[in-house]
Amino acid sequence: METFKKAMNESALMRWGVLILVGFVLSVNYYFYDAFSTLKDLLKAEFNFTNTDYGLFVSFYSIPNTFLLMAVFGGMILDKFGIRRTGFGFVFFMAFGALLTAYGASDYYGAGGFAHGLMNSFWTSYSPELKMMLLGRFFFGLGAETSIVVISKILVKWFKGKDLALAFGLKVGFGRLGTFAALRISPVLADEGVHLTTAIWFAAVLVLSGLLAFMVYMLLDAKLDKQTGYDQKSTTSSNEFSFKDFLGIIGNRAYIYIALLCVTFYSAVFPFMAYAPDFFADKFGLTAVESGNITSWLPLGTMLFTPLFGFLIDRYGRSATAMIFGALTLVGVHLIFAFTMVSPIIPLLFLGIAFSLVPAAMWPSMVRLVKEKQIGTAYGLMYSIQNLGLWGFPLLAGIILDKTNPGNPTILNYTPVILMFASLGIAGLFFAFMLKREDKKGSFGIELPLNKN
Repeated sequence: METFKKAMNESALMRWGVLILVGFVLSVNYYFYDAFSTLKDLLKAEFNFTNTDYGLFVSFYSIPNTFLLMAVFGGMILDKFGIRRTGFGFVFFMAFGALLTAYGASDYYGAGGFAHGLMNSFWTSYSPELKMMLLGRFFFGLGAETSIVVISKILVKWFKGKDLALAFGLKVGFGRLGTFAALRISPVLADEGVHLTTAIWFAAVLVLSGLLAFMVYMLLDAKLDKQTGYDQKSTTSSNEFSFKDFLGIIGNRAYIYIALLCVTFYSAVFPFMAYAPDFFADKFGLTAVESGNITSWLPLGTMLFTPLFGFLIDRYGRSATAMIFGALTLVGVHLIFAFTMVSPIIPLLFLGIAFSLVPAAMWPSMVRLVKEKQIGTAYGLMYSIQNLGLWGFPLLAGIILDKTNPGNPTILNYTPVILMFASLGIAGLFFAFMLKREDKKGSFGIELPLNKN
């Protein structure tokens, strides 16, 4: 009978079941984000996109979180109103944006469907298809980043003191699973442009199924709160988040260093992934399917390595050291891409190691830097800072490609773009060293194991 008196988060089976459920939400998020990376040339052919147009499309995802600070406000809303209401609202925005993007690429819309005339009445240098897809990408980004913040707080709620770094590692793995599936499935569904809209609609419907999965989680979350006696409305004023707490977060130099590492590191990976299939196709003479399959080795590797590194960090610590090694590896990989003809599979393997080490160490380290009531805001601020890079660098990469490859040639020289990513890795390495130095001064315990003894 004692078993039935335990809260749901005391059950390992329930904890891992919840992880799988919210991990699916994360997977479909990443699937939609990355589904277009193997479709770049098809979008250019179908809708007359330039490299800059494609970079604008990729970067538009980050506008609500960079310039409107929605991930920050979303984190504050999460700390104030709780997981269920905040999560449903932002996952809904994510699904709405995905469907709107697919509508913008549809044959019905292109033939003069609803709002086509409106979109054609302004900014005439951009096509109506691009403008509708940008609007969809905007709403998708508005919901997607805060939904990741929500999932991070869900893991803290269910796993704190119980394999938290492993849970975050598996969370990252679910995201990479979505990327892997997108790189493998999206070009096959598109069939060299014959079924381009089918590939995009498939991605959008997956995001809609993620909304349904989150609604199932809401039932479990409500039951857990009932078991533990948690009531959001009865939270005392002393436990509520205040603006003073926000100032405390940004006044913590260790937090600032980890946030700067976040933006530089992810800016050297995610924007690279958006261009990687096209880069490999141009440099090594591959087809879209072949380059997509090769690029998919990166998320496949992170699916395996990140949980392993999370498991080790839970038990042995050394998070700051792991971030240093990850950032150093990232720099080396981009230099290999820029200056050698080594098969891309080999450096991608090492990029997978880097892309596993840093997230597995960085995200769970937040519990050492801020109070639990500040977790949502702290993660939200980090995601907004991260999105500054995810907005700027894809767009900058597209501009560099157009400027350094005049006349829009079939085969592009990517070396200047890859060197830009390498320089971001160098900056991330510096911030990782500074974080470790600050941890020694402030005794935050970032290098200590995360599991309770």
